[in-house]
Amino acid sequence: MTMTKRMHLISFNMHSPINHSVMSWADPEDERLEGLASFDHWKHLARTLERGRFDAMFFADTPGGFDRYKDSFDDYVRYGVCWPCHDPMALAGVMLAETKHLGLAVTLSTSGTYPYMTVRRLSTLDYISGGRVGWNIVSGHLRGEHRALGVPQLEHDERYDHADEYMEICHALWNGVKPGAIKADKQRGIYADPAQVDVVAFAGQHFNCRAVPPTLPSAQGRPVLFQAGSSGRGQQFAMKHADVVFAIQPRLKEMANFVKKLGEAAAAAGRDAAPKVVFGVQCILGGTEAEARRIQAEMTERIPLDAALSRMSGTLGMDFSKMDLDQPLSGNDTQASRGMLQMLANLTGDGNSTIRDAAKVFGASTGMTQIVGTPEQVADRLEELWRESGCHGFNMTPATNIRSVEDFVDQVVPLLQKKGIFRREYESTTLSGNLAN
Repeated sequence: MTMTKRMHLISFNMHSPINHSVMSWADPEDERLEGLASFDHWKHLARTLERGRFDAMFFADTPGGFDRYKDSFDDYVRYGVCWPCHDPMALAGVMLAETKHLGLAVTLSTSGTYPYMTVRRLSTLDYISGGRVGWNIVSGHLRGEHRALGVPQLEHDERYDHADEYMEICHALWNGVKPGAIKADKQRGIYADPAQVDVVAFAGQHFNCRAVPPTLPSAQGRPVLFQAGSSGRGQQFAMKHADVVFAIQPRLKEMANFVKKLGEAAAAAGRDAAPKVVFGVQCILGGTEAEARRIQAEMTERIPLDAALSRMSGTLGMDFSKMDLDQPLSGNDTQASRGMLQMLANLTGDGNSTIRDAAKVFGASTGMTQIVGTPEQVADRLEELWRESGCHGFNMTPATNIRSVEDFVDQVVPLLQKKGIFRREYESTTLSGNLAN
């Protein structure tokens, strides 16, 4: 089993009233509602993560929202289940300007923006930040997004065919400015050599593009590419495009199996190395294990079943209000997130998790593994998962903002550093450089 020299940590967040725990905004310690209206909140979060030597901040996104449950937006709005859903791009420049090493990854759907505009938006930030931007590529599985944009929703595998074509244009634009193209000759009045700047002329089934690259290459060349598809077709897409794969698996056994299979798929695809794998986790800290378990129980008890089902229905593309909640989830299929469906169906280890059980877990952590205990217990468990699974590191969603992030940075990071498995200083000024070490 291969393993990186050091564990890598990314902070998972959303620009909405919650991260990945429904009703977290109602926790007395949570500051997210105030943070929605304040740059200072996000600046402080960026500084805290950089102080903790995190690789990056990673923004999930749910444009269009959840409208599957009861065929209604009511519970999505009533409980603030990612509503309102503000644009994470608005925070990217602010957080990058506040830091010198921290990376910033943003989720953008290939269903919601044309390739040229995605390259322009992301690569502008990547260039001006010195190469610290990542893109979480999603193919657009939410019905609400397509309805909001007024575009048809493609079926699961066709979405990835569409995204492959999308990425072909992006790569052509990223690679279009050759080394030495920029002359910046003030005496002769020549800025660039047109012979060394490609005209991208693309005509495909889904997209057409004729343009020169809209931005200059950054210090890392292009944004780091993240991808979260866990289905067979999603992994094919990852083999072709992803630098890092983000995955959610409920237990160590499934984590190790995921890393193993991804490595096999990479070898079969002829890649020199598999994409780096980061698993979603949620750490809940307490002065004692009993205190941490109490905090975990309070989080779960705060979540109305309708709120959890609203989110799970939207993500999985099924209206669970029309189903027996005590039937196994595995008896269903979806054109939305198939990898998430498979993971939730196997929460019990035998593939027989009920819809009700899955909703409780999904509402609390979106299915991410919860690590509950004292700082020492959390550090030990993170090390065990990292060593035994062979993953690159973890994408960590906080229980509350900003307190739980500060507690992790102050109480757990020093323990990981003492173990010699987490950096004390950044190795690079680029996101790709820090992720590589």
